[in-house]
Amino acid sequence: MKQQLIHDSLQKKFQNESILFDETSDILTFTVRKQSIVEVVQFLKEVLGFQFLTDLCGIHYPEQELALGVVYHLHNFQTNTRIRVKTFTSVQKPQIDTLTNLFSSANWMERETYDFFGIDFVGHPNLIRILNVEYLDYFPLRKEYPLEDQTRKDKDDRFFGR
Repeated sequence: MKQQLIHDSLQKKFQNESILFDETSDILTFTVRKQSIVEVVQFLKEVLGFQFLTDLCGIHYPEQELALGVVYHLHNFQTNTRIRVKTFTSVQKPQIDTLTNLFSSANWMERETYDFFGIDFVGHPNLIRILNVEYLDYFPLRKEYPLEDQTRKDKDDRFFGR
């Protein structure tokens, strides 16, 4: 399936939606508003034949207004085409609609993303921590903490090229 066909089909179906396409990487990537993610992915599945959700993961860009995001990788087996769909939300209200109604495989992937990034998948049937302990009061993959402990006295910066 040609990238132009996917691009044109999405533009025609979602005329009022601002879909940002990025064709600079090896895989067609586009970003949609979180309010439209279910409708866009449903269109990709039912009309364009992207029947397999390969992966779903969280991302955190603390310098952006909409700092938290979810990246979906979809695959069309008939044409051997892969696409990447992104959507973003704020840290203050980290909610994105679930895709478990479209793909059962989204269940555990959404739970893992919730566990590590704190993104609340609205409508998820069992959104609880899956790998971390349930009493953990932060989300470990958010970039909210410095990479190194600034209070350490036992390290010598000369050995780290600083």
